Amino acid sequence: MGDKSPKANQKKSTQKQAAASSADQKKKQAIASKSAASKKK
Repeated sequence: MGDKSPKANQKKSTQKQAAASSADQKKKQAIASKSAASKKK
């Protein structure tokens, strides 16, 4: 909450990175599945 210790800040940044990377992976998977579907036709 009002914790300004470096550990708390580190935790927040790693959580943000994890969320961003998982969103990026989902985007890549969607693109890959779309391209695979177009190749099959």
